[in-house]
Amino acid sequence: MPKLRSTAAVATTMSALAATSILTGPSVAEPFSTASCALHRTEAHHSEGVDTWNGAYPRPAGTLDAVMIFLSFPDSHPDTTPEELAADHFPATSRFYEQASYGRFTLRPHPLGHWLRMPRPSTAYAIRRDWSAADRAAYLRDAFAAADGEVDFSRYDVVYLVADPDAPGVDSDATKVVNLQTPMRVDGTDVRRVVTVFEKHPPDRLVLAHETGHVFDLPDLYHRPVDGKGDWDTYVGDWDLMGSQFGLAPDLFAWHKWKLGWLDPRQVACVRGTGPTRLTLEPLTAGPGAAGSGSGAAGAPAFGLGHGTKLAVVRTGPDSVLAFEARGPAGNDRAACRRGVLVYRVRSGEASGGGPIEVVDAHPGTEACWENSVYPPLADAPVALGESFTVPGEGVKVEVEERTASGAWTVKITPGPGGS
Repeated sequence: MPKLRSTAAVATTMSALAATSILTGPSVAEPFSTASCALHRTEAHHSEGVDTWNGAYPRPAGTLDAVMIFLSFPDSHPDTTPEELAADHFPATSRFYEQASYGRFTLRPHPLGHWLRMPRPSTAYAIRRDWSAADRAAYLRDAFAAADGEVDFSRYDVVYLVADPDAPGVDSDATKVVNLQTPMRVDGTDVRRVVTVFEKHPPDRLVLAHETGHVFDLPDLYHRPVDGKGDWDTYVGDWDLMGSQFGLAPDLFAWHKWKLGWLDPRQVACVRGTGPTRLTLEPLTAGPGAAGSGSGAAGAPAFGLGHGTKLAVVRTGPDSVLAFEARGPAGNDRAACRRGVLVYRVRSGEASGGGPIEVVDAHPGTEACWENSVYPPLADAPVALGESFTVPGEGVKVEVEERTASGAWTVKITPGPGGS
């Protein structure tokens, strides 16, 4: 994932009534079904399809256990302790997912507590962002051999291999999830993917939460310039953790929450037809103790889920939709630059890193929060209260009419000619 700031679930066939009111014409926000707006999962890497869950990935529901293994090297003496490195990432990572999932998912870390020595110097593994398959395989083979005597891998759903950040051969730009085409068989368990952590101390903000998202089949939403020049964040800007760990509003898109199984069917509305439909969107992000909150882990705060609609969808093609959700400064999005109704395109046939989600800028002539946004042109992308916006190329119009006493947003969506 990008390390430098630029200047600038499961979904089964669903049936549930959406909280909407029809205005005029044939448009209707109807019970969800695969045939309407739930995109099919394709062969694309980390496809944004939501009709089925990819069983090769652990499902983030209930509690999952993650082991953190700390690796040192013969050519360096660690300047930090495993406890310090564990604290770099937890409880922040668990807290992010508890808030994002409304308390429906807890990631429980199990740090090993001491260093394990790798057999070769850190420089011998040629660690880098675009790691060669042979060097990466050697690193993983040695790491699992070093840990196997002390770690029962059958007990864990997620594996973090954390390298000594001060070793001379460690490159902080190389942190990533390694997907193994042939799983490693350890302790009777097939390990299909590993998070290799090479972060400096202290690390990049929310970097482990981003990499953990890949463990749950979420794609990269940033754009990597082919020539290494230009902005990384042109697709989604600040608006999802899978775009940038530095984003001002890093909560996961409602589409991702639907994919991961954190939204109830009744909270997703499919808008069909050609006439206008009015509906009420609850804010995507909720904080601790909100009404309708679920229960998290023992002793942990509950995070409000609410019971109203959080995602509205208009089908635009066989593998594409427009999505609408309400965003503002709260919870994981507490530093959000602007509030309003965010509009974005979703394409289930686009692979990770290829723009499977793109935010639509409702204010293309302006930018905002230039001093701390990862991509100021999209920082003011949401449609604000009292504004209307027609999505270029789609003819879909959204009007943000009012805020309710509870803070929800009343919007009117008109699919327009050719609406599905």
